[in-house]
Amino acid sequence: MAEGENEVRWDGLCSRDSTTRETALENIKQTILRKTEYLRSVKETPLRPSDGLSNAVSLDGLNKLLAHLLMLSKRCPFKDVREKSEFILKSVQELGIRIPRPLGHGPSRFIPEKEILQVGSEDAQMHTVFADSFAALGRLDNITLVMVFHPQYLESFLKTQHYLLQMDGPLPLHYRHYIGIMAAARHQCSYLVNLHVNDFLHVGGDPKWLNGLENAPQKLQNLGELNKVLAHRPWLITKEHIEGLLKAEEHSWSLAELVHAVVLLTHYHSLASFTFGCGISPEIHCDGGHTFRPPSVSNYCICDITNGNHSVDETQVNSAGNVSVSDSFFEVEALMEKMRQLQECRDEEEASQEEMASRFEIEKRESMFVFSSDDEEVTPARDVSRHFEDTSYGYKDFSRHGMHVPTFRVQDYCWEDHGYSLVNRLYPDVGQLIDEKFHIAYNLTYNTMAMHKDVDTSMLRRAIWNYIHCMFGIRYDDYDYGEINQLLDRSFKVYIKTVVCTPEKVTKRMYDSFWRQFKHSEKVHVNLLLIEARMQAELLYALRAITRYMT
Repeated sequence: MAEGENEVRWDGLCSRDSTTRETALENIKQTILRKTEYLRSVKETPLRPSDGLSNAVSLDGLNKLLAHLLMLSKRCPFKDVREKSEFILKSVQELGIRIPRPLGHGPSRFIPEKEILQVGSEDAQMHTVFADSFAALGRLDNITLVMVFHPQYLESFLKTQHYLLQMDGPLPLHYRHYIGIMAAARHQCSYLVNLHVNDFLHVGGDPKWLNGLENAPQKLQNLGELNKVLAHRPWLITKEHIEGLLKAEEHSWSLAELVHAVVLLTHYHSLASFTFGCGISPEIHCDGGHTFRPPSVSNYCICDITNGNHSVDETQVNSAGNVSVSDSFFEVEALMEKMRQLQECRDEEEASQEEMASRFEIEKRESMFVFSSDDEEVTPARDVSRHFEDTSYGYKDFSRHGMHVPTFRVQDYCWEDHGYSLVNRLYPDVGQLIDEKFHIAYNLTYNTMAMHKDVDTSMLRRAIWNYIHCMFGIRYDDYDYGEINQLLDRSFKVYIKTVVCTPEKVTKRMYDSFWRQFKHSEKVHVNLLLIEARMQAELLYALRAITRYMT
């Protein structure tokens, strides 16, 4: 009777056909009730010593099924599945078995749940996006529910991710999920690691590989060095890294496979930044997303208090933290005034090339001295750190310790003219999808800033994008880097650098301390800029090294 969660067929619930979903739900219900009855009968009969372990395994298997049902009752875009899942849970509870309940308050620890679109209240267009995502992944994850603030971007993101993970490509499906695990683990992102461990097993991956990178094939182990450097110091990537992977005899990668792997690594490094930057909560059915404790009188238990989840409405009354509304209002006014003044200066005179180059070097140097007060080491948990080697290797500014890294001039190698065509040639259609995603993130605007409407935000968006590239040593000859210090204040720079370089160190206090009068949707918008600028920077260094190897 110790059936695991994987022995129940959930895929029928992803169907657009209600009859197929109904049949699947009935089968799930029968399996769960059978397991429940078995455990009830066991309780009523005397235990033999050999029964203890078998019953514990049975209970664990049932608990996993119930946690999955709980997730479906809250997160499935199909109303019939939500209602029937809830009904099955209640039926189990009536039979005297404890059922799980959600922990925490919604998809994000930083954004009040009431501000996030609730599943079941979406419009027809968004329902289609939700249904597509659910059909592809068998879940509607918390990342999707936070990105939904920006539907145009979300559609592009989901389409790209679906192509990378599930459509035809150079790498087998289980390799793709394993590379996702390796990439997310570099930033200790247990949220993404847990999701892809489940996906890896679902597509037939060998469970032994999950015991540690040393148990994976040598070919994947060889990717560890590129994963490490790409995640933390991409400016150090050379054509020798590429050559080592392509010429490893029987463990060698083809160029097409390597481009697929590089895109996956950069995608998941960036997604780890989004996960931490937006305070994404564990999925309901994963560890940390639910509890089997009975609800307490005040509707949350003592474990919520120790997790900092208590009195959520008090701590998140407004997105301005503990700062008075008038103070943060003046922040917005001051920022808009600076934008107006910079535009006037642009119109009047243009700095010389020498002056622009000098301002870039100043900003690049200054970016090294931006670090958070929470800048202590974060020790990776064993279940995450086993998926990568050299746990002490992390982000270091490129000019520390007397090391000088030459500036990467976009005019010499850029995404539009070089990277895009290389990716598209070796992994058809992916270059197009990534390019569309970059453009949507960079150009996305609602012409609003906090309470102001009809605002041209292009100057601010460009400053954020170029500041991230500047931190990676990437320079645009036609940009005046003096604008960055005018538009991005210190608390914002601390947040940006932490999200992009050491996302595992992001705190709610950092999130609350920048742009205090802006809406949560605008802060999520900032995170979309951060992750796409980061992904493009990593890709530029990796693709330039591949190009140098090829020529």
